[in-house]
Amino acid sequence: MGQTGAHRLVAALTEVGVDVAFGLPGVHNLPVWDALSERGIRLVGVRHEQAAAFAADGYARTTGRLGVAVVTTGPGAANTLAAVGEAMASASPVLVIATDIPSTLRRPGVTRGVLHETSDQQGMFAPVTKAGFTVEHPDEIASTVRTAARLSLRAQSGPVYVGIPTDFLSTDCLDRADAEPTELLHALDIADLERARQVLSTATRPLIWVGGGALRSGAGEAIGQLAETVAAPIITTFGARGIVPPDHPCRASNPVHAPEVGALWDEADVVLAVGTDFDGLMTQNWRMPQPPRLIAVNIDSADAAKNYPPDLLLRGDAREVVERLLVGLTPRPGIDALTRRLDEIEVRVRRRVRKEEPQAAEFLAALGETLPDGSVLVSDMCVAGYWVGGFYRVAAPRKLAYPMGWGTLGFGFPASLGVAAAEQGRAVCVTGDGGFLYGVGELATAVQENLPVTVVIVDDGGYGMLRYDQTRAGLPHRGVDLVNPDFVGLAKSFGVYADRVDGFGRAFRRLLREFTRADEPNVLVVSAELSPPLNTSPRWYRK
Repeated sequence: MGQTGAHRLVAALTEVGVDVAFGLPGVHNLPVWDALSERGIRLVGVRHEQAAAFAADGYARTTGRLGVAVVTTGPGAANTLAAVGEAMASASPVLVIATDIPSTLRRPGVTRGVLHETSDQQGMFAPVTKAGFTVEHPDEIASTVRTAARLSLRAQSGPVYVGIPTDFLSTDCLDRADAEPTELLHALDIADLERARQVLSTATRPLIWVGGGALRSGAGEAIGQLAETVAAPIITTFGARGIVPPDHPCRASNPVHAPEVGALWDEADVVLAVGTDFDGLMTQNWRMPQPPRLIAVNIDSADAAKNYPPDLLLRGDAREVVERLLVGLTPRPGIDALTRRLDEIEVRVRRRVRKEEPQAAEFLAALGETLPDGSVLVSDMCVAGYWVGGFYRVAAPRKLAYPMGWGTLGFGFPASLGVAAAEQGRAVCVTGDGGFLYGVGELATAVQENLPVTVVIVDDGGYGMLRYDQTRAGLPHRGVDLVNPDFVGLAKSFGVYADRVDGFGRAFRRLLREFTRADEPNVLVVSAELSPPLNTSPRWYRK
């Protein structure tokens, strides 16, 4: 006699190291909830399936481990799609486990009208996942889950879908052995490595451009050493923020969208690109010129070459390749002069920010001076979030979660629940009033699970970024000014302590310091209207 499919499923999750999952119960997946409680995996129950996938994404980003969302059939599964798309665009290892209608009621090629039936549930996920599986026999549940988990975590990481007919969960089944997937190892060409060393050694103005793949591989220390060895500035993408410490002598601490930082790209005679695909948001839709020489380090040769073709491609894990590049590389002079220049750029950019948007400067300073060590910032798609994503000094890897893979409004608050459940430090969510309302019901989740999260709602009375676009174009405001609830009263109705301040001055700092040192969830509402920063498309300087 075997265990039930639900027990095999949960055993497989335990085997791959899962200790937290996020989900919503439904008539088709209740056996999973029973099995999870018996096995000791913490199951955080959310109020909407989209929140389950966002939370799994937040958990994955802050830990580097597998995030798991457990949802029910049909509309329950479909509700996750926007969040899964964000995970795909940001290469987050998220496993979506969804039930499907009973296998006994399915007829090939026919949609019969069974409760929650979809003609092709796995097919819905195809555009937004790395891979998808539908279990065809109860004995395949555990092996499929293990395979999907490994695939999700393997570089380049990303979300994977697993669908399980609901009747399989209650069926006694065996655990079929799953064949270990074959990994194609691509040996680095010694001659290519030596050519890269030679190019970096003879460059007069080298630059290191670092993307999210480098952060996920843990390449920060090696990149920092390489930058000091060749006296090259480091520019990071949104996905790589925090990969080197804020006080690293080669770190350009502001986004490339600031002209002062963009000049480093324009002047470079060699760019070493590590773990990046040069997406449109970072390159101002590829208006940055092709560098004279480009060396790409990437696990995926197509990903490395799709936007800026490299002169030399070093295919492999970012950390391994950079560590091997360091071997035998002769140190170059110039580090002191480079550090002085980067300090000057920092002064000029900060002066620009204070002049153009003093409230944003005050906001960023308040975050930097009051947030406790180890806290994780989670931004939503909002003007305040864009300032955080571009200009906040991130202290360490995985201490900022920013939805600029797909640009998904409503990411911030539910993702912060996953960050908080990971117990990697207090989650501090920066969201706008519009984006917060996408997932406001998750305040109940925060209370029920007693998650350590502080939500900072910057309330400008609507969709501030879109309002700016309309104003800039000389258009009337349509659809952007919102009727909002009393956010403080609303939070308190869920049992969440909340308060409101005007602006980012002394009162904001005092309350932010108090709130982020509490044990329970809380909400701080700030009445303020910010103009967007240089890293938003209407303000890109390259034409």
